[in-house]
Amino acid sequence: MSVPSPPPWSDRERGEITLDLVARHEHGGQRADAVRNRARVLDAASRIAARCGAGNLTMDAVAAEAAVGKGTVFRHFGDRAGLLIALLDRAEHELQAAILSGQPPLGPGAPPRDRLHAFGTAVLRHERRHQDLYLAAVADAQRRFAAPAQRVRHRHVAMLVGTLVPGADADLLAHSLLGYLDPVLTYHLRQQRGLDEGRLEAGWADLVDRVCR
Repeated sequence: MSVPSPPPWSDRERGEITLDLVARHEHGGQRADAVRNRARVLDAASRIAARCGAGNLTMDAVAAEAAVGKGTVFRHFGDRAGLLIALLDRAEHELQAAILSGQPPLGPGAPPRDRLHAFGTAVLRHERRHQDLYLAAVADAQRRFAAPAQRVRHRHVAMLVGTLVPGADADLLAHSLLGYLDPVLTYHLRQQRGLDEGRLEAGWADLVDRVCR
């Protein structure tokens, strides 16, 4: 029995869905002053992460850096994991913009297989630049796959896979492909196995070609 693939949404529809996910997570209908306070806290957290590493981020330190009460930080982000996920989403904006409206093959206009190739390469390079943040943010197993950034990635890959492999369970195949890009795995492969970036990128292209041929 074949499994229905996702609907062949257009690049415009894909962009609207992606941007809506990010916008809802960041603002959630809050008042203007609350939005400003949230941004102020995120700016403070970004500075601390740059100085001390995301793994050393604490709610107390962020509150002091932002010159707000600790309750304000908890009110906006819930806990430390929520704050890290918000920082991760902010780091994803540049990558998402390139996927939505950048030049092909990463952006619209290229064949689906070429876009998948470019997507994996872009994610590997992006995660390497922000490695410390990704390793800290994915520590919460209950929320790592529900984070808006991860949901956006999954939706994008699932739609491309659904186009390339009609009748496949594109939802599950997308999760399988994204497993290759897991920041904990790529950290292990780079730091503990000594694999260089070229091999990782070639491995992604090979995996895409084998799954989608």
